[in-house]
Amino acid sequence: MKLIVAIIQPPKLKAVQEALRRIGVTRLTIGDAMGFARQRGHQETYRGAEYKTNLLRKVALEIAVNDDFVERTIECLQQVARTGPEGTIGDGKVFVVPMEQAIQISDGSRGPGAI
Repeated sequence: MKLIVAIIQPPKLKAVQEALRRIGVTRLTIGDAMGFARQRGHQETYRGAEYKTNLLRKVALEIAVNDDFVERTIECLQQVARTGPEGTIGDGKVFVVPMEQAIQISDGSRGPGAI
């Protein structure tokens, strides 16, 4: 079992959700995220005053998958969340973390069956 954490651009969320559904990934958690990496923020103007914002809005997806879904989930995220054919800085990141245990609260099932 793995936990896939994907940080993507907000406009890509609906397309990513639909693509994941098509490959059989139907359970995920979505949260708002703020951050920066190589983009380092950008200049904005508010009421005539310019200011630099260091944090950019992103969307964080947490997807728990069984081992046989890991590669297809990663490939799906890479293809759909990319902007343009070659991608650009700020498209996001995908992190794959081993999951030791999964427990379903409603019935107590554990392991891959709980996902």
